[in-house]
Amino acid sequence: MTSSVTLGPDRTGLTVAIVDGVIAATADPAAPVIACPDGEIAPGAVCAHTHLYSGLAPFGMPPAEPAPASFIEILEKVWWRLDRALNAEALRASARDYIAKALLAGTTSLVDHHESPHFISGSLQVLANAAEDLGVRALLAFGATERNFGRAEAEAGLVECGNVEETPLVRRLIGLHASFTVSDDTIRAAGELCQTLGTVMHVHVAEALEDVEDARERGYAGPLERLVALDALPAGSILAHGVHLSGDEVREADRRSLWLVQNPRSNEGNRVGYAVNLRHSDKVALGCDGWNADMAVEEAALFRLAETHGDDRGATRLEAGQRLIAERFGFAATGLAAGAAGDVVVRKDGKVTTVVVGGRVVVRDGSLVAADAGAIESEARAEAARLWRRMSAL
Repeated sequence: MTSSVTLGPDRTGLTVAIVDGVIAATADPAAPVIACPDGEIAPGAVCAHTHLYSGLAPFGMPPAEPAPASFIEILEKVWWRLDRALNAEALRASARDYIAKALLAGTTSLVDHHESPHFISGSLQVLANAAEDLGVRALLAFGATERNFGRAEAEAGLVECGNVEETPLVRRLIGLHASFTVSDDTIRAAGELCQTLGTVMHVHVAEALEDVEDARERGYAGPLERLVALDALPAGSILAHGVHLSGDEVREADRRSLWLVQNPRSNEGNRVGYAVNLRHSDKVALGCDGWNADMAVEEAALFRLAETHGDDRGATRLEAGQRLIAERFGFAATGLAAGAAGDVVVRKDGKVTTVVVGGRVVVRDGSLVAADAGAIESEARAEAARLWRRMSAL
C-alpha cells in the first residue's frame, strides 16, 4: 500500500506532495495524483481527547431515571454503567462507527481515553485494529481506575496500556481515569510506567469540582498538584478538561510543558462550567470527550462559549492539536509544511471529498475506502441494542 500521493492543484493553486507518509517539498514522480481543481486542501483535524467506547451512545442509549442531579451521578448512572457493559463486540462496533464518522468529517487523528472494566486485556488492541483498518491516526490509553475492583483493576489497566503495539498510525499513552478514582500508589505506578515505556500520561484533571475537593481531602492543593507530587506527569502529558484549574495552575502546567485539552460541548452538557483559565497556556488543544469528532462543530461550540466568557484564545485550539500529534509521532512540522504528517483533507463547497492519512487515501469521493460506512453503522446499531440490554441489567 503506497504512502506517497500528490494532491492538487486545488482551486487556490496549492499542490501538496506526500512522500513516505510525510509532507515533502518535492513530489514523488511515481506517486498517484489526486486532482482537486474545485476543492481546497487543508490539514486534517485533530481530536485531542475522546472516548471511542461511547460511539454507540447516539443509537438510542436509554436515559438515566431519575435524571442525574450532579456530575458524579452522570458518571455513575450513565457512563460508568455503559463502560461496565462493554464487551469486545460492542467495543469493536463502537470504535469502527466512531472512526468512520470522524474520517468522513475530516478528522485524521484521535487521542483516545478508554475504559471497560469487564474487558481490559485486549481492549486497546480492538481499538488499534479499528484505527489501522480504517486508517485513522490514534493515541491509545486505558484509563486505569480503582472505582470497581480496587488496585487489581488499576494494575490491569496499566498493563493494558503497555500492551499497545506501536505502528506508523498508533502510539501508546499511559492512562489514569482521574485523580479521584485512584490511590497514590496507582498514580506512582502510572508515572513509573511512563518512564519505563518512554511515553506520557493521559488523564482527566479538574473536570468538575469533585475532583478538586477529593485531592484536597487527601492533603493536596488540587488534582494537578497531586499528580505532580507523585511524579506522574512527564513533559508532554495530556490533561483533559481543566475546567476548575486556577490561572496559576494552568501557568504551572504550561511551564511543565503539559498539554491541556478543552472539551466545550461536553463541559456544557455536563454543566461543569467553562474552562476560562486555559487561556493562560499556549498548549491547549481541542477535544470532544466522546461526542462526535466533527471538529468544525466542536470549534463552533467553542467560539460560541468563548465569546460568552470573554475568552479570545479559541482560534488556536485546532492548531495546537496538530502540534500535539507532531510531538507524539516525531514530525518536524505541522500544517502543510514539509516535514508535517501526511494527513490532508480536501473539501469542495465545504464538504469533505478526500482524506489522506499518512499518505494513505482513506476517503475518496466522500466515501470510505476500506469499508462501507452504512454497513458499519448497521452493525453498530445492532450491537447498541444488545449493549442497552446489558446496561439495563446492571
